[in-house]
Parts: sequence; structure tokens; C-alpha cells
Amino acid sequence: MKNTVLITILLTFSLVSKVQAHESNQTKSIPNESSAHLLASLQQKQWIHGSQDCKTNKDPAIEVFQYDESSYVLRQNKCLSYEAPFIYVLIGDEKILVVDTGATEDVKEFPLYKTIQSLNKKHATQDNKHEREILVVHSHSHSDHYGADAQFIGKSNTTVVSTNNTAMKDFFAFKEWPTQQIKLDLGGRSITILPTPGHQEEAISIYDAQTQWLLTGDTFYPGYVYVKDWHDYKNSIARLLEFTDNHTVSAILGAHIEMTNKAGEYYDVGTIYQPDESPLPLMPIDLATLNTKLQQTHKPTKIALNNMIVEPLGSLPTLISNIARWFVQ
Repeated sequence: MKNTVLITILLTFSLVSKVQAHESNQTKSIPNESSAHLLASLQQKQWIHGSQDCKTNKDPAIEVFQYDESSYVLRQNKCLSYEAPFIYVLIGDEKILVVDTGATEDVKEFPLYKTIQSLNKKHATQDNKHEREILVVHSHSHSDHYGADAQFIGKSNTTVVSTNNTAMKDFFAFKEWPTQQIKLDLGGRSITILPTPGHQEEAISIYDAQTQWLLTGDTFYPGYVYVKDWHDYKNSIARLLEFTDNHTVSAILGAHIEMTNKAGEYYDVGTIYQPDESPLPLMPIDLATLNTKLQQTHKPTKIALNNMIVEPLGSLPTLISNIARWFVQ
């Protein structure tokens, strides 16, 4: 009888400890009051979203949104590319990190380098310092995320990490892909690089300790996500969720908006006018919801949620993807 009571006490204590640990981890994903105020500005932000007739479009090629004193979100005009990818610019004391370079190479149509340099000079003047080194990295190797790389290549004090597998893994010194996390210091600003293959083989996500953003590229965003490797994707989402359980995450920000502001409704591929877009930020609870659905699957299958849709890539698109990837490796 005494042994039974003792076992019951120990089991109860263990259960309570696990619940408390989970609750403690969950609180780490709740932003403080200051970051919540900043997040509201991002959630309520209405982005340039194209035109029914692009000949009449007067929006800038690049919209620049300043989130805090040294963090920016850029969006490409949908009339330049229906993909309208987002680009993230994080400024440290020594380096400027540029995550992706959009879908357009032409410097006149899409002056991305000039835009980044204007931010560089602005902060150098404000801080009474030298201009910072520019470091360009990519969330993955699809062409709408490295279009303007040529504008940066060969420029002084600028490093462009190529999208191919070898260059990316060598630069970050990955030795245990995809489970290893790599730290990157921009000068007083800590960045964590997390491998998240699945949508594409070299896909990474990026955590910024200052904004508490988790930048997920095309791995997790309010849109229609095609998954090339289902097993890798399931594992990547599970690792991302574990990361959010152990770090403060104010928002999860992807590279596109393709959903409308109505639950489960999305814009068709190729749409150049999206007046009723959903907000850009997703939250850890959204990641948890997707992870639960993924873990319940035994084979690749379409998953439709209110704010995103995940579907396995078909055999023909997979073949085309493999051929395209071969050319950049």
C-alpha cells in the first residue's frame, strides 16, 4: 500500500513538472508589451499589392517598411513580379544582413542594391560610423529569391552567399545538416540559422534575437506551400516548433502573402492584384497547428488551414525542380 501511494505521488509530481515546463516554454513565445506594440504595426500593415491594370500602377518598385530602429521589411511590387516576395534587412553594428533579393535582376526596374545602400548610408550618418558590410543570404534557392544577386556581386564590402548547396553549407560551416543551428553575429545583434529543408533542399529559417522574428521563407507563410520532400518538411516544422518553445518568438514571417483575409481562401498563382490580403505575420500557435496535422499524416497529403495550405509537389514539378536545381549546384 505504501509503495502504491509513493508511486502515485511520484507520478503526480512528474506530471505537474512536465505541465509546468510546457507552460514555461509557452510563455517564451509571448512577446512583451513593447514588441507587442511593434507587432501590431506589422499585423495591421497594408502592403502595396499590385493593380488590376499594371500599366496604371504608380507604386514604387520596392516598398520599405521600418519596423524598429534597425529592422526593415521590403516588398517587391506585384506588377514587377506576381510573386511579390518579401525581403528582410537586419542591421547590426558591423554588418547588414539581407535575406533574399527578390525576383527581378534589372537594376532600373528593381533597384535593390541602391535601396540597401541608402539604408546603409542612413545608419552610418545616424551612428556617426563607417558604412557596414553587406551580407546577402537566401531562404532557399528558388529564382524569385535571388533575382537581384547580380546587383550585389562584385560590390565592395559586400558578400553574397550563393544559393547552391556547397556554398551555403561552407559559408555557415554546417557539419550536422539539418539538425545543427549556426550563430551569426552582425555586431551586437545575434542571428540563428536553422536548416528547414522540405519545400526545397537548401531551405533555411532565420531567428533574430532583437526583433524576435522567425523568418521562414517559403517553408511557412500565409499562402500555398508546395512541399518537395514530405518527410524532411515534417521534421523541419517539428524542429521549428521546438525552437519556438524555447525562444521568445514575436512573429513568424515568410516570403509571400497568397491568402486573402477570409479563412482558407487564397489568390491563384499569377495574381497581380491582391487588395484583400491576409496579414503577413503568423504565430507559434499556427506552427503548432500545422505540426499536429503533419504528424497525423502517414503519407503526403494536402492540408488546408485557415491561414495556409500545404500540398506535396507533383512528380512533374519535382522533376522540373530537380533539373533547375542541377544548374545552380
